[in-house]
Amino acid sequence: MSGIHPIRVLHAKPLWIANGVITGVLALLFALFYVGANIAPADHLTKLPVGLVNADKGAAVGGKQVNLGAGITESIKKSTADGDKIDWKVLDEKEMKEELGKGRLYGALVVPADFTSSATALTGTAATATPARPTLTVLTNQSAGSLGSGLARTATTQAAENASLQVGKELTAQIGTAKAKLPTAARVLLTDPAAVTVQDGHPLDPHSGLGLTAFYYALTLVVVGMLSANVISGQVDHALGYTHNDMGPLRLHRPLIRATRIQTLAISCTLMTGLSLLMGTLVMAGAVGIMGMDAAHLPLLWLYSVCAIAVTGIGALTLLAVFGTPGMLMVTLVFIGMAVPTAGATTPIEALPGFYRFLAEFEPLRQITGGIRSILYYDAQGDAGLTRGWVMMAAGLVAAALFGFGVLGWYDRKGLHRIPVETTPEKTAVPA
Repeated sequence: MSGIHPIRVLHAKPLWIANGVITGVLALLFALFYVGANIAPADHLTKLPVGLVNADKGAAVGGKQVNLGAGITESIKKSTADGDKIDWKVLDEKEMKEELGKGRLYGALVVPADFTSSATALTGTAATATPARPTLTVLTNQSAGSLGSGLARTATTQAAENASLQVGKELTAQIGTAKAKLPTAARVLLTDPAAVTVQDGHPLDPHSGLGLTAFYYALTLVVVGMLSANVISGQVDHALGYTHNDMGPLRLHRPLIRATRIQTLAISCTLMTGLSLLMGTLVMAGAVGIMGMDAAHLPLLWLYSVCAIAVTGIGALTLLAVFGTPGMLMVTLVFIGMAVPTAGATTPIEALPGFYRFLAEFEPLRQITGGIRSILYYDAQGDAGLTRGWVMMAAGLVAAALFGFGVLGWYDRKGLHRIPVETTPEKTAVPA
């Protein structure tokens, strides 16, 4: 037995250096990914899609047809006040509702059908009448993300207020000196004639977390898959006799069953696939059945949940098998560290710095969140994120299989076994 006290291991510099580097880098990366992505979304905002609808039917003024709504939408579209921050998409009402219902717009500004008639009526209001203000409607879309909807609301409200002031100038110029004959209330309204109302453009069910249940449900699937991969990897190693299991004060160890690296990964992936049926069922039962989350298309939600856990778990198992102990750090960074800021849930993709937008193109959580959003909020429409979710999960599964089994096959061919194969000593001839 060694006479060295275990506490003396703390005197070993390599122990401090190795752990310091790993934990320090991990802390720094999480700070960069989480804080860096969300610290100034308005400053990084680029081409946030917002609808612009002119439903104004116009009105005859002085024998001439006038459409103030057309002028408003045209001036907003050409405005440089927001630079490239807002991508104004001129649509009709039907197109706008369809785009809101697929999460492709974060909001919209609507000029109603009677806008011109209501606005021009202010110039001829009788002294005894109460002037009626025309309205401009700002539509929000929390289903696309609360922060994105808030940024869109700010932009559309500002645009509506500016449009109201511009319309006031135009109406004042049209009536000229006749403005003095109008009632006091009408003259005040002419300065800023339009009222701005805010409405929910795509209402959600009350138990939808203000549009965040899709994100948290998807995050649950990813975390369950990732953590289960770590558990399954350890249990398979124990079953094969490569590692021991500590159960409180008891240490359990099984006889060694030699397996190639490919065989070990195949066993782990099979176990993950089978258990994903159980995990997906329990996640949905917990969220919908116990907690009361609003959800439709339950069979589809169950199937998508099972597949998301399986693909995430197999991806994590691949990294653990290929990279060994450092693989868990890589799994944490890929599925949590880089994934949460780029999921497009807390901060819209259009408000992320360029590097994060690049990550968002393939980060698993964003793809899974898009599919869950489609199922929960957009009637499971394929072009609302569900098709992309299925395609990217399939691509991720193929990539994990090719990378994992390809690299592990190379390890096996090179004889890089987890436990070296015992060689039989060569027999030497003994002289007679």
